[in-house]
Amino acid sequence: MRLILKYLKKHIWIFLISTTFLTMEAVADLLQPTFMSYIVDEGVENKDIGRIMLYGAIMLGIAAAGAFSAVMRSRFASKTSQIIGKELRRDIYHNVQQLSLENIDRLQPASIITRITNDVTQLQDFINGLMRIMAKAPITCIGAIVLIIVQTPRQAPVMLVILIIASILIYCNIRVGYPRFGLVQRKLDKLNGVTREFLSSVRVVKAFRAEDEESEKFEAASGELAAANTSAMRVMAVFIPFVSLTVNFGIVMLLWISKSQDSEHIGRLMASINYMTHVLFAVVMISNVINNAVRAMASAERITEVLSETPAQKQPENPLRPEITGDIVFENVSFTYSGAANESLKNINIHIPAGKTVGIIGPTGSGKTTLVNLVPRFYDAGKGRILVDGCDVTQIDESLLRTAIAVVPQKSLLFTGTIMENLRWGSSDAGDEEIYEAARTACADEFIRAAENGYDTRLGQGGVNLSGGQKQRVSLARALIRKPKILVLDDCTSALDAQTEYSVLRGLREKQAGATVLLISQRISTVMRADIILCMGDGRVQGYGTHAELMQGCRLYREIYESQIGAVEAAESTADKKNFDEKGVSEYGR
Repeated sequence: MRLILKYLKKHIWIFLISTTFLTMEAVADLLQPTFMSYIVDEGVENKDIGRIMLYGAIMLGIAAAGAFSAVMRSRFASKTSQIIGKELRRDIYHNVQQLSLENIDRLQPASIITRITNDVTQLQDFINGLMRIMAKAPITCIGAIVLIIVQTPRQAPVMLVILIIASILIYCNIRVGYPRFGLVQRKLDKLNGVTREFLSSVRVVKAFRAEDEESEKFEAASGELAAANTSAMRVMAVFIPFVSLTVNFGIVMLLWISKSQDSEHIGRLMASINYMTHVLFAVVMISNVINNAVRAMASAERITEVLSETPAQKQPENPLRPEITGDIVFENVSFTYSGAANESLKNINIHIPAGKTVGIIGPTGSGKTTLVNLVPRFYDAGKGRILVDGCDVTQIDESLLRTAIAVVPQKSLLFTGTIMENLRWGSSDAGDEEIYEAARTACADEFIRAAENGYDTRLGQGGVNLSGGQKQRVSLARALIRKPKILVLDDCTSALDAQTEYSVLRGLREKQAGATVLLISQRISTVMRADIILCMGDGRVQGYGTHAELMQGCRLYREIYESQIGAVEAAESTADKKNFDEKGVSEYGR
């Protein structure tokens, strides 16, 4: 509950005002039976209409004050719970933004979404209930017990037994319910994960007619959630009736002990029975709120896990701010993803001179994307170090480093909004002409202007109203607007036809002169005329050099070439490697 108290302290005055009104409401409820007993014992018994009218008017005034207090209490409680919910979501979202990809991978996006939405809602409901009911229930319960003992002292032993039994039942409820409600939230995580995976892959699911398989996965996750909820609800179904039974048994005992009560004090007996009903109501309220508290405790623990998560990547105390030109060195670099059994990169040693274009090729899973992800510090190397312009990337100011790098990922990611708004992600200060020029270089200007609203065309989530190739070109244009010193292209032309890819690469060569380009591709024709080619396999460097050098000295590269272009041309290319070395680089992009 430390998390809840931490946020309640920020709004302590609203909480105290709400609690004050809640106390007034509880006192008003407690006074009603007492004045009713006065009406019966003093007014009705003595046939004193004046006293009946007086006590009736007082009861009416107390009821009005209680109603006003209830309205104000609800208003302040709702306001406080909503403000705290907003602050919790803001803080979770802000902390997630600061986390490294390693942290995100471990926490899992689906689980983070559940914590921002469902878990925060659980805490909101508990805080609202705390300020509306939880504080009122003990006041009502204790006050009713005291008044019962004052009016009928012989009931004290009965009340003590009832309280002991009820307390034991509530404690058992907490012990049994807490792990079950924690399991409910974890099963909700799993259901959200299945749903999110289906929605993000709906085209593939439909293409392979895999709706039945996905339905089975969803049914299984939904069934597990239902079973977990049933188990948790069963706890409430068992304990709350027992609590009610205990209090109702106390009412029976009260009537039994009071069977010889003097008839002139029948009003007191009525009040005592009424107060026992208040005790029953209060104990049931406490049980319900404690059940909510058990849920809230499980949710608070999950939220605290995110809020207390610290970035896996440590920031330097005195960050370096070199002038980045794009010179990159990998020194004995190895890397293993969190939870993975095997290394993704193994002892990488390469030097990429500034201003060079490096084509990176290799089989799927060879570590190409992992390699380039280490340059902008999406992840940190497990062993060795990466130098940019002679400085270890872990010591460079992160903002400076990432501003100098533009990344076009393998999967084009666009955001809801206009095309122009998406392009300005590259640089919010870019002028319109700079944006148009970047779009022309990426061969995106033509189809953008052909759209109904041109650059003001709105995109759906993920750019769903664009084709795969169009999304890739918009993503590329967004990166070019930044005018980066290091440009990372992670297979970002895979959806383009050969002619469009040729035009894009030629434009890059012309417009990005001086930038270091890391060009990942599965196409040998895309990388073969790069200044340098890096061939990756099984997380290791299999070859590093020009096309002709790799054709002669790298078996894996030669196999890739032969599989895509043909063994005959491969032989001819090997025989003519010297001529290629002289002309290949200059012809790249023509």
